[in-house]
Amino acid sequence: MSHEPFPTDTPAVVTVGLPYANGDLHVGHLRGYVTGDTIARALRRVGQQTAFVCGSDMHGTPIAVNAAKEGVSPEEFALEYHEQYERTFPQFNVEFDNYGHTHDETNVETTQEFVREWIDGDHVIEKEIQVAYDPEADQWLPDRLVEGTCPYCGEHARGDECDEGCQRHLEPGEVEDPVSTLTGNDAEYREREHKFLRLADFQDYLQEFIDRVEGTDNAKNQPREWIEGELQDLCITRDMDWGIDYPGDDDEAEDLVLYVWVDAPIEYVSSTKKYTDRVGPEEYDWEEVWTVDSEDELASAESGEIVHVIGRDIIQHHAVFWPAMLRGAGYNEPRAILATGFVGIDGKALSTSRNRAVWADEYLEEGFHPDLFRYYMVNGSGLETDVDFSWDRFAERVNGELVGNLGNFCYRSLLFAVRNYEGTPDAEVSDEVRERIEESIAEFEDALNEYRIRDVGAVAIDLADYGNEYIQRNEPWKLTDDEPEKAAQVIRDCVQLAKAIAVLMQPVMPEKAEALWDQLGEDGAVATAELDEALATPPATFDEPEELFGKIEDERIAELNEKLQERVAEATEDEDEEDDTESMDFEPESLTEERISFDDFGDLDMRVGEIETAEPIEDSDKLARLEVDIGVETRQVVAGIKQLHDLDELPGTRVVLLANMEKAELFGVESNGMILAAGDEADLLTTHEDAPLGSKIQ
Repeated sequence: MSHEPFPTDTPAVVTVGLPYANGDLHVGHLRGYVTGDTIARALRRVGQQTAFVCGSDMHGTPIAVNAAKEGVSPEEFALEYHEQYERTFPQFNVEFDNYGHTHDETNVETTQEFVREWIDGDHVIEKEIQVAYDPEADQWLPDRLVEGTCPYCGEHARGDECDEGCQRHLEPGEVEDPVSTLTGNDAEYREREHKFLRLADFQDYLQEFIDRVEGTDNAKNQPREWIEGELQDLCITRDMDWGIDYPGDDDEAEDLVLYVWVDAPIEYVSSTKKYTDRVGPEEYDWEEVWTVDSEDELASAESGEIVHVIGRDIIQHHAVFWPAMLRGAGYNEPRAILATGFVGIDGKALSTSRNRAVWADEYLEEGFHPDLFRYYMVNGSGLETDVDFSWDRFAERVNGELVGNLGNFCYRSLLFAVRNYEGTPDAEVSDEVRERIEESIAEFEDALNEYRIRDVGAVAIDLADYGNEYIQRNEPWKLTDDEPEKAAQVIRDCVQLAKAIAVLMQPVMPEKAEALWDQLGEDGAVATAELDEALATPPATFDEPEELFGKIEDERIAELNEKLQERVAEATEDEDEEDDTESMDFEPESLTEERISFDDFGDLDMRVGEIETAEPIEDSDKLARLEVDIGVETRQVVAGIKQLHDLDELPGTRVVLLANMEKAELFGVESNGMILAAGDEADLLTTHEDAPLGSKIQ
């Protein structure tokens, strides 16, 4: 890749992390796909040749297990969800150039070609390792068929990932205290031969790669811990029937399939291949993007631009494993890795088990336009930051920024133009407005090249805000009789601003941009217009416009909130019944035999404090930054309570703080003390009465 500003002379491909074909899509899933689609459209807007590809992840243990429960084959089970996703994405104006799946013939062939290249390059080794085994079920336990404790952070882990703690990838045999999810019994580890990709072969390369890759800070910084430490080999085979067969000649490997995280990212390549197969290499050549003639070409301007959009829970797979996989097979490396934050619901973590989610089909059934959702997701926060979806905030953003600002400006400007001039007035664009549009174009280009996708979406909104100020400042309705030339000049400017807004808003709100483009009477599609079209003269005549956006009434939002709360309460009640049963069996941890002296206890300086502010720490799923007033001063404290408490409700809460705890730095934030809490749910300790702030605990 070139690392030159977009557009470059080489083609680009934008990919999004593959959806796992094992369940319905919700707003949390959709954030990444909307973001990827926006980036692909924005690249085309600046003149970059771009393909946008993805596919369904069809393999792995959960699909095999759930298919067996339903009495169907894994392929049949996964294809049903794959077809559902194919229908759903276009309904949110997410338009892939190719959307495949990991079980199709192209990906099977490409994946096996990758592995053969690793074998030929002496990057694949065989090891005898400990693999979980269920004696009762008489079978090996790959990935999500085993649960236990993460050896790195002590949190609950599932098979190949510590998804509730440090989010590390876990190799077979690493989970401590393994339990079979098939029978609920303790599993045992047994010796088994498996194939590994020797990551140490790529350590020097990865250390250089992570210094030059572009993207979000979390995707560039989080992998350094793994790359700069001792790289563990990646186990690339599994003991199961469902998957892509290991392609080696080893007879003992005949009953092994490739690990799902081998064939899943390779689908990026396969999907791009299929796009070329459909349109022809003259229009888009996948080899210009993915293949290189030599290792020296990897970081050169001769190779294509690969941009990955992922969730931050799979950074390790895309910034460590995937570049090594590409390097070992002689393929090009990613130019950029963009890791998005998560999506919460009404200030709380999204929970599919508690039905605390807004589902994709639910949003569509409510009749809301897909571009409203796209705008909310893209403009709601920075790419790395978590987004909170609430119907109240959704309505507030739509009514204020789209209805009251952008929609209002475009409608009033075009309506005035039609009724007074039958379209675009016969006048030149003023220097002021031309310069303002040129500034907006430059802001768009800069934001895209710096991957500030929220700012890409904000350019059109800011321009509409300027337009509203401009029309109010000049009041053309007062000028039509006394200063008709001045009135025509102002409205000419406003029509030009509306056209520029259509061009600039298209990556985020493609359908609404097309509607505005049509209202202007433009030929062709706004989707094919590049940025310089924002300054081209609009048509001389056009019809009366219609309002682009409609206000969402308070009554409607109250109804939606009630539906969501009832659904969450019902699901939570069912889960609480199970939790109550579990709590009856709860056994407190045994007391430690070690004792401390009274003097040792006296050395602990515990103070009554009050939380003043609480905010999440970026890149961490669990940590929050608190400011705690302890009477004599206010302390900054980092606490692992992000997922266990509503941070917005914490200010004003009394707590007990250990004040003479050694300072520590977590995720780049200094922690000067420790708040005390009980149990896994972090029940914050406080005082029975209102003891003054700073009171010492004795």
